[in-house]
Amino acid sequence: MKVTDILISQHAPLAASSPYPAIEAAYGVKISFNPFFVIEAVSSKEFRSQRINVLDYTAVVFSSKTAIDAYFHLCEELRIKVPETMKYFCSTESVAKYLQKYIVYRKRKIFFGSGTADSLIAEIGSKHSGERFLLATSGSSGNDFTRAFTAAKLDFTPAMLVKPVSQDIRGLDLSKFQLIVLYNNYDVKSLYENFPEYKQGDCAFIAFGKSVASAMKEAGLEVAIAAPTPEVPSVAKAIEVFLDSQK
Repeated sequence: MKVTDILISQHAPLAASSPYPAIEAAYGVKISFNPFFVIEAVSSKEFRSQRINVLDYTAVVFSSKTAIDAYFHLCEELRIKVPETMKYFCSTESVAKYLQKYIVYRKRKIFFGSGTADSLIAEIGSKHSGERFLLATSGSSGNDFTRAFTAAKLDFTPAMLVKPVSQDIRGLDLSKFQLIVLYNNYDVKSLYENFPEYKQGDCAFIAFGKSVASAMKEAGLEVAIAAPTPEVPSVAKAIEVFLDSQK
């Protein structure tokens, strides 16, 4: 199969160090970017329906900056004064530093992992295992963090602070792409909401993440490459591996 057009279900990267222009030049392909869904904060009504009292918890877990915005905006709207003793556990240092928008950054109450749920569990360790965690999520279904917190037998409650909303992508001509990269199980949901009769045909898919790979298989989509793995740690590498296999 000759690959000329690739679609990635994300916003185009802004960093000058993006690997995609080099891939386009080396392989003679065009890479397009188009997010399949957006993340929006839940309303105060939607949050109240979960019957969660923020002040019942001693720590909050964030895996995105959007969730941080949603948490503090909800607290402000609901007139909840977050105590200074609250601890914050974040998936990455970048997410943790974003807290400076709302609170004074103090290392004794802000902790972060390296991007995976397991790294955050290791950061919690035995020292913080007695906390009551409010785990910010983007939906009611389980994810790597809820599974990891359950396996570690930590006292936590998942709270939907943000939600995925499908984008209108019906203007995309999916038939022009020979390779599509999906990052999230909501990408799969949006795909079929926009194109209920979609058939994969000869199009190849790369799945980045276990949850999206599972969702794709459940939808009947064949996954050409599942990443990340030690051999294929990034989407860019996965694309290169796939293109090399087509030579």
